[in-house]
Amino acid sequence: MPQPSARPCLSLRAHAVLPRLLRRLGAVSLLLGAAGVMAADNVCERVVITGNPDYPPIIWAPEQGDQALTGVAVEMLQSALAESNIGVEVLNLGTRAKALEAVERGQVDIMAGLFMARERLSSVDYVYPPIMEVPSVFFVRRGAAFPYTGWQDLRGKRGAAQEGSRFGLSFDTYAQDNLELQRVATGEEALRKLLAGKLDYVVLERYQGLALAQQMRVDEQLDTLEGSFINAPLYVAISHNSVCNSPELRAALALGMQEMAQRGESRRLLDKYRNLWAAPFMPAVESAEIPLEE
Repeated sequence: MPQPSARPCLSLRAHAVLPRLLRRLGAVSLLLGAAGVMAADNVCERVVITGNPDYPPIIWAPEQGDQALTGVAVEMLQSALAESNIGVEVLNLGTRAKALEAVERGQVDIMAGLFMARERLSSVDYVYPPIMEVPSVFFVRRGAAFPYTGWQDLRGKRGAAQEGSRFGLSFDTYAQDNLELQRVATGEEALRKLLAGKLDYVVLERYQGLALAQQMRVDEQLDTLEGSFINAPLYVAISHNSVCNSPELRAALALGMQEMAQRGESRRLLDKYRNLWAAPFMPAVESAEIPLEE
């Protein structure tokens, strides 16, 4: 049986403009040409990864430079495969939804950062151990905190979360059945609504929320509800439809992730990428508060 032919590599700079090309051309075939490449002996030579471009410091699309995506998840995945001779290319598809759809279809091999969900088990393999445990918290306006002893205290309150975010099966089920929790496109939009008084709380991954607050320069206007931590593991996920999804690739990723977990790499990388994300937004002098949502 003939082996799949190698496809030309795309530069990272080309990756940065791919979303515009895809919208303009409507050419799904471009994505198909970006998927993993196999050598003649059925060994994967290269995988293409993607992820949520709006999830700092875990993963995001930098505004400058040639990197399509950067962050904790990208570096951990690259490091996990460093000893395997498998090349890694990074593709920014513009939104989390487009990235996940491309991975589920096998047009891209790996999602760098995905929470466990039952409906995903039929389309992706989750790699254990996870990238990290991600704590989520409830953000409130400073001075507008309310008594909180558990999720039941959120009932009757106006809340919001970012579209596609997961906070563990227990909370997600409770929220669906009991809470007024609207979904918005971005964490920034949710925080703006909160600061405008249109919400009572916002549930966000803690690192993402703190990074966004720094970017928006509103960290002094926000508090978190004490005791509101929710921990959920964030994984690397390999498409069932990827030509590179093999026992060898899964083993290489699992061993690499295990070695980094033992060294505590996720903590070190969190500090590194929080600083990298925050650096462009740190004012030299005291800045004025940003205008709130109209």
